[in-house]
Amino acid sequence: MKATPHQPGPETGGLAGNNPRVVRFELTLKSLFAVLGLIAGIWLLLHALPVLLTLVAALMLVGALNPFVARLEQRKVPRFYAILLVFGSAAILTVTLFTFTVPTVIAQGRTIAEQAPEIRERIAGYLEQSRITAAMGDDIRNARYTELLKVTSSNLLTAGTRVFEILAYGLAAVFLAFYMMIDRDRLRGALFAVVPRTHHIRLSRILLNLGTIVGGYIRGQALTCLLMSGFILVLLLACRVPNALAIAVFGGAMDLLPYIGIFLTMAPAVLAASVKGPVIAGTVFVLMLAYEELESRVLVPLVYGRAMRLPSSVVLFSLILGTALAGIVGALLALPLAAAVLMLVDELRVELPGETMQPADLEQLRADDRGELEYERRAEHMTAEKAAAVAVEISGNRKKEEGETEKALAATEGKAGPAQD
Repeated sequence: MKATPHQPGPETGGLAGNNPRVVRFELTLKSLFAVLGLIAGIWLLLHALPVLLTLVAALMLVGALNPFVARLEQRKVPRFYAILLVFGSAAILTVTLFTFTVPTVIAQGRTIAEQAPEIRERIAGYLEQSRITAAMGDDIRNARYTELLKVTSSNLLTAGTRVFEILAYGLAAVFLAFYMMIDRDRLRGALFAVVPRTHHIRLSRILLNLGTIVGGYIRGQALTCLLMSGFILVLLLACRVPNALAIAVFGGAMDLLPYIGIFLTMAPAVLAASVKGPVIAGTVFVLMLAYEELESRVLVPLVYGRAMRLPSSVVLFSLILGTALAGIVGALLALPLAAAVLMLVDELRVELPGETMQPADLEQLRADDRGELEYERRAEHMTAEKAAAVAVEISGNRKKEEGETEKALAATEGKAGPAQD
């Protein structure tokens, strides 16, 4: 598409300054194909979104389990058997967890549903004690939840189909991750074969950083959710609150959701504790709030480390965009994708407006040049598969050196801090 300005000539009978300037847009064949390709890509992305999410889930699973496989390989376990051992252990742990928790959770869920009118009546009574919240108490007491929970055959069939699709895509992601880990060398070699050798070192660093981000996010989410479930279970059992296991499992699952997870985690626990009286409910509320603060201030930075250091504005925008595009799944994937984009901007040396080159950036560029020279020397006359392994080894060694340097600097600053005070 190109713009052709139309200049007034002598036949217009006037001066150029007195006539409006006309800009004609001519659609070229190349621009037409580009627009059609963009439309087709968007259409394909929207219709293939479940497949794309399955691929992303498989890659995230690979990033989460790959460190365990690498540790077994360091202990001289063949890679194939290491992968079988890791996936088998994960499957046994998952089946065991579901076997011991799901029946109890279902039974306690039914008990909670049967106690819902009593809990609702207690909440309405508390609200009616104040003139400000008395109207809310009437609304809660007179609300007809049976209409909201009305189940029809069509709704049941739709829900069953949806659950089956989710399970099918989940199993597909597991098997895809398994085969991707087995064929790691060939897949990595194919990727390196289509990228010029001058960019192999940078590509290997990107792959390592992606593994750190994705693996750190998945393992961090799993650990924080387990800790949240354990804390809720111990707290409710200590306070003799009924149905503690079901509430703990639900709270751990809701802890996955940033920002709104705190409300969905605390509300069921406090409502269940209200059956024991206002003192127990207040105790549960205060202790839950203290643990949420401990998790956000201490546990999350400690568990995630440097993998998910994102500005608050980026976190909020990523969550809004992810939720708008793919619902809850998009919200769960928003943070690692945002961290990956920021990492790519840094690794690809994208010059942002107003940003100037710093001495650390210049040193990193020189280190990149040295790494590329070493790679060219070692990977000469090698196949793409073997060259990829060499590039990953060089980048891994450099990453370890950078980590040791950062630890040494942090230790030096820690020693110098009290002396300056």
